[in-house]
Amino acid sequence: MILKFKLIVICIISLFSASVYAQQKTISITIDDVPNTSKYEKDHFSATLLNVLDSLEIPFTIFINENKITKNSFEDANKELLKKWIENDNSIVGNHTYSHSRYSEVGFDSFVKDIEQGEILTKEYASLYGKNLNYLRFPYNDLGKDSAQHLQIRSFLGSNNYSIAPFTIESSDWMFNYVYEYYLDIKEFEKAKAIGKHYVDKTIELVKFYAVMSETIYSRSINHIYLCHDNSINADYLAEIVDRLQNENYRIISFEESLTDPIYQQEDIYYEKWGISWVYRWMKSSKERYAWMRQEPHLSDIEKIYNDILQK
Repeated sequence: MILKFKLIVICIISLFSASVYAQQKTISITIDDVPNTSKYEKDHFSATLLNVLDSLEIPFTIFINENKITKNSFEDANKELLKKWIENDNSIVGNHTYSHSRYSEVGFDSFVKDIEQGEILTKEYASLYGKNLNYLRFPYNDLGKDSAQHLQIRSFLGSNNYSIAPFTIESSDWMFNYVYEYYLDIKEFEKAKAIGKHYVDKTIELVKFYAVMSETIYSRSINHIYLCHDNSINADYLAEIVDRLQNENYRIISFEESLTDPIYQQEDIYYEKWGISWVYRWMKSSKERYAWMRQEPHLSDIEKIYNDILQK
């Protein structure tokens, strides 16, 4: 009887432990290139992706390019769109520079001006809703061409209350979106639908890869951060990605909660300009980095379609 009781207790503990472990899988959603004013105009001034996020009732973080406000003749409407993104109860607000310049190309002085110009409206609107502007995501995740540029901009950001916004997972949604919008524009709707499905499947495949990689390196699940963009394919398919993630026992958490994971306190020792995952940036040797990169799920199929379209 005592042995039977002990076995029952062990089973209960095992089930509880498994449940806790499942709940430890977390990911946050971060969205670059907000607000997409071209799509806003095309959608008859409906904030399509923002409406989707509202329906999902999940936290998300946006990184803003303020020059998008003047990309068409609807500046007042575009400002209201930006305000809607910022005032949303579930949003955290970040700077993505004014004009999406590439740091390694424009240099320190020009890039600093782009940061400062990109925070004017954002800070004004954020203050209306009791929010701060503490995060910068580099366009192209280009932190500089060498260690000198990296250190120079980090010093500036530290002196101006900015933290660099990292990510661990991205799935080149910008490239999928280019192909997706191309097929929509030429009314090849079935092909567009196939690209949307492929985007969802490839994103989940990449999430699983980075989960295995990080668990191998850190011997546990980590708080992942997914990078995507304010674009058509996410307006139509991000909800499906979130549903798939939740079916994989991922809990969608805020960007700031993700950053409480101690892994984000590690030193970034990658001093090149290429915008790779922070999981790679923390690796101590290029040999380890390249070994993992070679195993990463490829995107050659969508790259081929993308390049074929560009050549038309």
